[in-house]
Amino acid sequence: ILFFLVQIFKVIVMATKKVIAICQSGGHFVTNKDGTLAYKDGVAYVIDIDHDTSLSGFTSEFAERFGLSGEAMTTMSLKYFLPKNKKTLITISKDKDFKRMLSFSADAPDVEIFVLPKEPDTRIVSNMPASRSSTTTASEAAVVPVVSAGDVVMGDDDDFHIDMEIMPDESSPLPENFVLSDEKQHVRPAQQWENTITGVDQRFNSFTEFRDALHKFSIAHVFTYKYKKNDSHRVSVKCKAQGCPWRITASRLSTTQLICIKKMNPRHTCERAVVKAGYRATKGWVGSLIKEKLKAFPDYKPKDIAEDIKREYGIPLNYSQAWRAKEIAREQLQGSYKEAYSQLPFLCDKIKETNPGSVATLMTKEDSSFHRLFISFYASISGFRQGCRPLLFLDSAVLNSKYQGVMLVATAPDAEDGVFPVAFAVVDSETEENWVWFLENLKSALSDSRRITFVADFQNGLKNALPLVFGNEHHHAYCLRHLAEKLNTDLKAQFSHEARRFMLNDFYAAAYATRPDGYYRCLENIKNISPDAYTWVIESEPHHWANALFEGERYNHMNSTFGLDFYGWVSEAHELPITQMIDELRAKLMQSIYTRQVQSREWVAAALTPANEEKLQKEVELARPLQVSGPHNSLFEVHGESINVVDINQCDCDCKLWRLTGLPCSHAIAVIQCSEKSPYEYCSRYFTLESYRLTYAESVHPVPKDMMMTTTTEGVVVSVTPPPTRRTPGRPKSKQVEPIDMIKRQLQCSNCKGLGHNKKTCKATSEV
Repeated sequence: ILFFLVQIFKVIVMATKKVIAICQSGGHFVTNKDGTLAYKDGVAYVIDIDHDTSLSGFTSEFAERFGLSGEAMTTMSLKYFLPKNKKTLITISKDKDFKRMLSFSADAPDVEIFVLPKEPDTRIVSNMPASRSSTTTASEAAVVPVVSAGDVVMGDDDDFHIDMEIMPDESSPLPENFVLSDEKQHVRPAQQWENTITGVDQRFNSFTEFRDALHKFSIAHVFTYKYKKNDSHRVSVKCKAQGCPWRITASRLSTTQLICIKKMNPRHTCERAVVKAGYRATKGWVGSLIKEKLKAFPDYKPKDIAEDIKREYGIPLNYSQAWRAKEIAREQLQGSYKEAYSQLPFLCDKIKETNPGSVATLMTKEDSSFHRLFISFYASISGFRQGCRPLLFLDSAVLNSKYQGVMLVATAPDAEDGVFPVAFAVVDSETEENWVWFLENLKSALSDSRRITFVADFQNGLKNALPLVFGNEHHHAYCLRHLAEKLNTDLKAQFSHEARRFMLNDFYAAAYATRPDGYYRCLENIKNISPDAYTWVIESEPHHWANALFEGERYNHMNSTFGLDFYGWVSEAHELPITQMIDELRAKLMQSIYTRQVQSREWVAAALTPANEEKLQKEVELARPLQVSGPHNSLFEVHGESINVVDINQCDCDCKLWRLTGLPCSHAIAVIQCSEKSPYEYCSRYFTLESYRLTYAESVHPVPKDMMMTTTTEGVVVSVTPPPTRRTPGRPKSKQVEPIDMIKRQLQCSNCKGLGHNKKTCKATSEV
């Protein structure tokens, strides 16, 4: 009796207990060293389920959360892991499977459920996105063994029975050959099309629907056909094989809009051999097949597409055919790349309408083709003016979209040295003319009277463009990374790997040296290695990049590649149509500003932001043992490991760290505390919590999605066409930022010690 009471109690608890379902999609599985599977990337949502939850209700909520249509869900399957077993995925195909999952998870607080594309063979345990099933089990390409005696089998019968003697307990993992065989063999999609054409009197809503059914029918029955007549009144088709009697004719049913099959000879006498893929599967047709899967898995690769189409429909595709089909599917999902350009005038108007004070400037060429686009949101303009240092980083990012292009970007550091996008532009290429146009628009948008320091490359026209637009009211700090790369390239043929490594180390040391004596000492080291390298450094205009000589304030930021976060946004959106790419960047900026607004509200009331407060406290600790001698006017001597002179009125120390960072150095803090003042009074205002909040005081507002209008606010019809440039063949190059000290080792001959060749190809050896 006690046993049965316990069992009843367990049933009651199971019926009332809620389980948290962690639903995941869009990622992929990887196999760990111990053979277990781990799910990486993707997105996740949490749904509460219990024994009253039905599979259909759960699927509906799941599809709504992930933005999947009902049609998309039919191509997906739900899977989960049994407790204590991360090697076997179990499929949920009906309500009974769903209840079993809840029973297995009764003692667990949650259960992970994965949505994956359906696989045609149920004997493969894992169903992975695209064609990655080979990586989903502990052993690659492993086939799950057939269920044998002693294994747990859950069939399709009405009784749910588990032999408790063979079920593993909670402490022991399930055996690797544990398989649930409740799924019937999947039917290959092509086989499901065998009856899309049934015969005479079959009706269709349109000729398009009939042609689509005919196409599927021919694929399922492996034959090709040709049209004898194909117009808006009648479609007549015959088998393409010579002498084969198969025929079909369909026409409009009188007094209706329906299409009806009037004649059909279903007999084939041909061998119906497999034909060329291009005939059976056009890029548009394949695109329609993969559209929903591409929506769920944006990284669906052409190689995987080709494998899936071959496996599911028996149609071979090469890489280029699969790639073109993916482009068609992407265009069906995201809209036309060409039409997006015609929507740009409306987009610019809507940006200025929904975000007053923003700048959105579009330029076209004489033939109305796209030329340049400049965008700067008011939240960025106001944030830079009110809270940011007069410091801007200029850089570019290549757009690997259908019509190519380059994005020019201006970013600024906030008080926490976070990336704050100020403006960006889409142009055809990185030239001096385009940089001048971008800088003119930037100057007009900001209308900032402060003397701005630009950290930027000195190539691609920027060296001339900056003084042309800003005159002498700016400082141009050369990007140290670009400069080092040019030094390494120019000297590559003359010196060995080790010699160049020493020269580059001395070059960086010269750039970061805070005092002239340290700078000149590093230059002497370079001169000892090579007078030519020394001459190169001297001619590279050190007053534009060396800390000891630079007159502007760049707060120790040496590289223009500061805005890596923004480049990450660009890399995620650059393949979208241009209007969607702009809106995606707007959405990212809106989310970033909102996140930092919320973050700053949580910080306790303090003078400085957390990162700067931490830096200041480190300097306070370093200042404790320092001794300060009597002042001479505003000059103080500070004694420690060395003797430093601090000018308290000029906010300067001869170590130069105060001027470089904007925060008092330890020597200055010793003087400040000796004067019974607060170090916070001598910190740059750009590092305060108030400045941080001013930077993110304004918000970016959404822009309407109805971009189908092509008229400006003046009511003039504007027709903008795509630029003439098209994407070049081959894999696009991505913008990669490698460690600044990375130097590729150059080949050196062991015979003549020359560079660029080895002993086998040495000319000196061959001459001997």
